[in-house]
Amino acid sequence: MSIEIQLPDLGDGIESADVLNVLVSEGDVVAVDQSILEIETDKAVAEVPSTHAGRVTKIHASVGDTLAIGAVLMTLEAADAAASSPPAAPAAPAEPAAPAEPTASEAATPPPEPAAPPAPPAPVAAPAPVQHAPPPPPAPAPAAAPAAESASNGGPYAVPAGPAVRRFAREVGVDLARVTGTGDGGRITRDDVLAAVRQSSATPSAPPASRTAPPAPSGAELTTPSGEPGTDDHGPVLLEKVTRIRATIAANMSRSKQTAPHVTNFDEVDITELERIRQASKADYAELGIKLTSLPFVVKAVAEALRRHPVINASLDLEEGQIIYKQYVNVGIAVDTDRGLMVPVIRGADALRISDIARAILDLSEKARTGKLGLEEMRGGTFTISNLGAVGGIYSTPIINVPEVAILLLGRSRQLPVVVDGEIQPRLMMPLSISYDHRLVDGAAAARYLNSVKDYLQNPGRMLLAP
Repeated sequence: MSIEIQLPDLGDGIESADVLNVLVSEGDVVAVDQSILEIETDKAVAEVPSTHAGRVTKIHASVGDTLAIGAVLMTLEAADAAASSPPAAPAAPAEPAAPAEPTASEAATPPPEPAAPPAPPAPVAAPAPVQHAPPPPPAPAPAAAPAAESASNGGPYAVPAGPAVRRFAREVGVDLARVTGTGDGGRITRDDVLAAVRQSSATPSAPPASRTAPPAPSGAELTTPSGEPGTDDHGPVLLEKVTRIRATIAANMSRSKQTAPHVTNFDEVDITELERIRQASKADYAELGIKLTSLPFVVKAVAEALRRHPVINASLDLEEGQIIYKQYVNVGIAVDTDRGLMVPVIRGADALRISDIARAILDLSEKARTGKLGLEEMRGGTFTISNLGAVGGIYSTPIINVPEVAILLLGRSRQLPVVVDGEIQPRLMMPLSISYDHRLVDGAAAARYLNSVKDYLQNPGRMLLAP
């Protein structure tokens, strides 16, 4: 029996998705919930699981296609149909037991059978190898078989790796078809690519990748654009299709600047005491697998201050003639990814401890960079923080993430001479930039809010002991 796998409902307001990667090939045996496609929506990259088990007879989607919700992705021969197709052979299992002579030849036949399918259910394993004996030669282990088979059958896009890993591999000049994946189901991870780089660095055959690219500055990542070569009126260019996420970012940024009159205040906060506490607690957090930065403290300070300044934790609906004061505090964290800026949301940040916030930042940032961030994890924010200091900048004028009415940007902290009690002392100062929607937030209200944030950061005991 043939079964059509369709693109499922991806959430409210999402009507279509772009195909980034096809993870299986025709003839492959798939299990229920096995990932078969990688897609991109307006805000996230996600994998589409198979709703049924069986053998892929036809793939209807290709890399680069834009598919509507409900579109047919591929056709399967159902596992139960495959199992029932040889109904006339129930007596066959009894026959092999009778002839004792061909045991040697039979012993040679069964071993290839389990090696062909990557992880088939027991009923499907027997028929699968008989029809697809040629493809399985490169299957030394079940987990690695899908990668090798897909690479040979489906071209470069069939290699099981996420878009972030693919781009990283291009940047460092690694051919994914030559990398063995150690992730689930043979997926290639960033660590696998790094291992390939280390292995290749032992041989003097890597200069071509760096021949045309200047060395990256210390502490900076060199991003190499990818695209089709072309020319304009002045010389050679690379042409890259605008991704759905990048187009959405562009539309939202334009809407924000056209809708909300932006005003930005600049300030600095003395975080010398906060840094002392962070350094003293770093080792304890490291034992829990958490790298403690100053960002969790800033999130906590921002959240506590939002409770005391409701106009900053609000949105403006002029069509309905309403100001909507949010009774919850959800703080978005802008994360730089190779697909563009993504803003996962920490819900109920005012009620969380520093350790909870640190874990949430680590988890959400990793999901954003690996393309596993769910749409719901980017919705419902009431205020956004952007950390320019992580890259090295000091001041900037961030764009408001509408319908929010304000956004805070953190600059790079540095030691500065500051007058304290009549004496000049070296103090660790963090630059702050807050942009706000002047239709709702007045300059004085923004300044009072920023003063509250500063007070919490300068006196971290207040923040840590907040009721």
